[in-house]
Amino acid sequence: MRVGIIGGGIGGTALALALLQRGIDVHLFERAPAFGEVGAGIQVTPNAVKVIRAMGLMDALRAISFTPQALVGRNWKTAREMWRTPLADDCPSLYGAPFFHVHRADLHALFAARIPAERVTFARACSSVARTPTGAVASFTDGGTFEADLIVGADGIQSAVRASLFGTAQARFTGNMCYRAVVPFDTQPLDYVSPDSSFWLGPHAHVVTYYVCGGRAVNIVAVTETASWIEESWNVPSSRDELLAAFAGWHPNLLRLFGQADSVFKWGLFDRDPMPHWSDGAITLLGDAAHPMLPFLSQGAGMAIEDAFVLASCLAAGATVADALSAYEAQRLPRTRRVQLESRERGRTYHLSSPLALWRRDMTYRLRSLINPHRSGIKANWIYEHDATLPPEPAASAA
Repeated sequence: MRVGIIGGGIGGTALALALLQRGIDVHLFERAPAFGEVGAGIQVTPNAVKVIRAMGLMDALRAISFTPQALVGRNWKTAREMWRTPLADDCPSLYGAPFFHVHRADLHALFAARIPAERVTFARACSSVARTPTGAVASFTDGGTFEADLIVGADGIQSAVRASLFGTAQARFTGNMCYRAVVPFDTQPLDYVSPDSSFWLGPHAHVVTYYVCGGRAVNIVAVTETASWIEESWNVPSSRDELLAAFAGWHPNLLRLFGQADSVFKWGLFDRDPMPHWSDGAITLLGDAAHPMLPFLSQGAGMAIEDAFVLASCLAAGATVADALSAYEAQRLPRTRRVQLESRERGRTYHLSSPLALWRRDMTYRLRSLINPHRSGIKANWIYEHDATLPPEPAASAA
């Protein structure tokens, strides 16, 4: 079997490595002149860690990670805790794997550095894909083509493969924009940034902060509502002053952190409904190309890593490509659909502004925390419990 992968981000490189580990011939095409990722943090939750461990990369992951103590919800102005979900001690026993924070470039390199150079072609942008009698063919903007038994579009939210298969339907602007920054420090830890994944919830906005790079830097994700944003790019430059102005009046600890940010980027958050299927003949999608999701459950990278492992496992099972893609979609479509829709819902609950709605939400957080702290806050325990490395449970037989 010969597989072509379009896109060399986290999902594409994870798939390439997973296929190589199973002895499957693979070639990856990346439009950039070299591997590289936007400087930002990623929460590698237990569901993704289980996949990385199964790929034999656990020690390497630990070496680049920071282990947060808890997932904490805070009031935007007073820093009062609304919930506290223990992570460092609880995740291995509850979910079978730890919870890590990493820099996006470090996670990407975890996969990319293990792919032989001869398996990658850089500076090659895909323009379209098409079915052939024996498989599929990818066409590139330089006039070249690549034929394979399977072509996988792992080329992100503006996927050329997805557009070629299903058209260029416009995404819906959510009315939210996101600022991102990574702030390095010489001395750790900082007395104004707790060693947690902190969710600061305010009216019409929220901020997430956490350590990355083994605790040598803090990642900032700051989301605010806007009526004028139209760009869906990850690398539009912003500024420290713009970030501070957008969150004027927020807690002094946050503003002190924002004041240390030298490099700030911003982008608009767009939403797409879940797709009924991802495949057409010997062509399929993976990661953001298949199920772009809002970042409010921190699962974009995690779902792509799960996709990669499951697709590689299905292809290695000895079935035809058609059977493998059918099994892949059967396992992944229901899960990613739920994550997409629940991520959308978190965007609503994080930004409540009316006093009554805030009181109800915060009271619910506190009551749930008393009963079970892992079912309060962002309520992602059902995501963390999942193990994509296990064989799927057999379907129940008809009565």
